[in-house]
Amino acid sequence: MSTFHYSGSSFYDNDQPIQILSGAIHYFRIVPEYWQDRLLKLKACGLNTIETYVPWNLHEPKKGEFNFEGMANLVRFIELAGELELKVMVRPSPYICAEWEFGGLPSWLLADSDMRLRCYHKPFLDHVDDYYDKLLPLLKPLLCTNGGPIIGLQIENEYGSYGNDKEYLNYLKEAMISRGMDVLLFTSDGAEDSMLQGGMIDGVLATVNFGSGAKEAFDKLREYQPDAPIMCMEFWNGWFDHWREEHHTQPTKTVVTVLDEMLRLNASVNFYMFHGGTNFGFYNGANGHTEDSYEPTVTSYDYDALLNESGDPTEKYYAVREVISKYVELEACELPAPIPKKAYGRVVMTEQAPLIANLDRISTPIHSAYPETMEKLGQDYGFIHYSTFISGPRPKEEFYIQDLHDRALVYLDGQLAGVLDRSDSSAAQLAFDVPEDGVQVSILVENLGRVNYGPYLKDNKGITEGVRYGRQFLSNWTTYTLPLTDLSGLAFESLSQQTQPSFFRGNWMVEEIGDTFLSLEGWTKGVVFINGFNLGRYWNVGPQKTLYVPGPLLNQGENEIVVFELHGTTDIAVSFFDHI
Repeated sequence: MSTFHYSGSSFYDNDQPIQILSGAIHYFRIVPEYWQDRLLKLKACGLNTIETYVPWNLHEPKKGEFNFEGMANLVRFIELAGELELKVMVRPSPYICAEWEFGGLPSWLLADSDMRLRCYHKPFLDHVDDYYDKLLPLLKPLLCTNGGPIIGLQIENEYGSYGNDKEYLNYLKEAMISRGMDVLLFTSDGAEDSMLQGGMIDGVLATVNFGSGAKEAFDKLREYQPDAPIMCMEFWNGWFDHWREEHHTQPTKTVVTVLDEMLRLNASVNFYMFHGGTNFGFYNGANGHTEDSYEPTVTSYDYDALLNESGDPTEKYYAVREVISKYVELEACELPAPIPKKAYGRVVMTEQAPLIANLDRISTPIHSAYPETMEKLGQDYGFIHYSTFISGPRPKEEFYIQDLHDRALVYLDGQLAGVLDRSDSSAAQLAFDVPEDGVQVSILVENLGRVNYGPYLKDNKGITEGVRYGRQFLSNWTTYTLPLTDLSGLAFESLSQQTQPSFFRGNWMVEEIGDTFLSLEGWTKGVVFINGFNLGRYWNVGPQKTLYVPGPLLNQGENEIVVFELHGTTDIAVSFFDHI
C-alpha cells in the first residue's frame, strides 16, 4: 500500500514531495502489442506518470454488454504501466471529449428522445451507475491505496465548458467514493472564470488545461484554489485535424518554452498528447461549435505529439527531454528497438461487391412510415440506407433532407443525383422533376462522427427529421442499417465499372511483418478493412493522405484488404509504403 495526496502547494508520494511529470497515452488508440513500447518511450523521456481517458462507448457498446478485452483491456494497460514503475492518472468520467466519437458517451443514450446529458437527470445517472458498477471494481485493486499504480481519478472533464450543475458533479464524486475510490479526485477545466466556477466542486482538486500562458493560467487557478498544488492536466503540445483543413502543428520552440515556464513554477504537468495514436474504425469525433457548424475529425490522431502516430520519437520528444533534464536527474536515454517499417508495394483489387446488390446479405430491411435515426434503430456507427418511391408525374421541385446528419448520396432510379453534406455549406441543393412512372429514391447516409465537445453533443445520426419533395414529406421508407461490423455475407464478383458504392477486395503476401502506410491515391472516399479490422476512413479532401497500418494487424503469409469506396477510383489498386 502507498499513499498519494497533497498538502499546501505540493503533492506527496508516501510523504515524499513529488512533481507529476505525465504524458497522455490512450490505450484505445494503440494496438495492445505496442502498449509497452509507448510506455517505455514515455519513461525514457523523463516522465514518471501516464494519463489516460476511459471511453464509456468502447466499454459498453450496447446497453448492459461490456467489453474489456483486446484494445479495451484497460486493466492490463494500467498493470503494464505499474510494472514499469509508472504512476497512473485515470479519467473515467462518463464524458471524456478526446476528439473521440460522442466524447466517449455511448450512442444508445440517444435512443431515448428525452435523454439529458451531463446533468442531474435520473435516467442518465442510472446508466452511469450501471457502468460504474462494472468499471470501478476493475480499477479498485489498481489504486495506490491497494498497492497499485493509480494515484488519481477525474470525476468529469472540462465540465465548466458545458454546464454548472453542481448536484451532478457531486453525484459523480459520491459515485466514486461509495465504490471505494479512495485516491485523489480531480477536475480539469480551462483557466477562465466561467469554466472554473462551473467545473469545480468542494473536496476535489481543480487543475487547468492550456497550451500557452502558464503563469496567467495558474494565477487564475490560484484565485479559486489558493492552497493546493498547481497542475496543467492538459498541456496542449500539439493539436488535432479536421477533414478539409490544414495539418495542425505546435512549434517545438513554443512547447519547450511553456514547459520550462511551468517547471520553473514547480507546477505539475500532463502532456496532451504524449502519443496520440489512431482513431481506428468509426471512433473519430467531430466539432460543432454552433448549430450550423460541423467539422469531423480525421482518422489519424498524430496530434503533432512527442511520439508520432506510428510511435517514433520526434524532434519535440528530444527537446522536451532536454528541458526536463534541467530539473530532474535523468539516466541515459535508452529506447526500445525501432519497430520495422515495410513497403509492401502495390496491391491490385481483384473482386468487387456492389453495396445495393448486397444489402440483404449484410443487413435486414426495416419498414417505417418515416425515416428513423440510427439510434432509434439500435445502430451506433457506419452508414444507413433509406429508400422510397415518389409517384409521378410531378413538375420540378426541390428535394430536401431535413436536418441531415451527416453526408448523403442521393440516387434516383439507381443513378447518383447529388451529394448533400452537413459539413459543406457549399454543397448544392437538389431539384428534379418526376416522370409519369415515378422515381425510386435511395439515400445512403454516412455518420461522420458524433460531436464530442460543446453545446451540441446531442447529435443523432442519419435522417433526423424527414425528407421532403417540395413541401410534401415523403413516407413509406425501407431502411437498412450498415454498421459494417460483419462483412462475411458479401458476395464478391469480378470487377466491373463502379456506378454505386462498392466493396473492393484484394490480397497480398507478407514475408516479414512490420508497420506500413497505406496510400489510396486515386480513390475518393470510404473505409478500409485489413484482415477484417476496420482501419478507419480515408477522404481525398485531406489533410490526411495515408492510413497507418500497425504490423500486428498483418499475417505472415496471405493478407486481405477490403476497400468500401463511395464514389469511384482512377486506379483499382492501393500501395503500401514504409513512410507517410
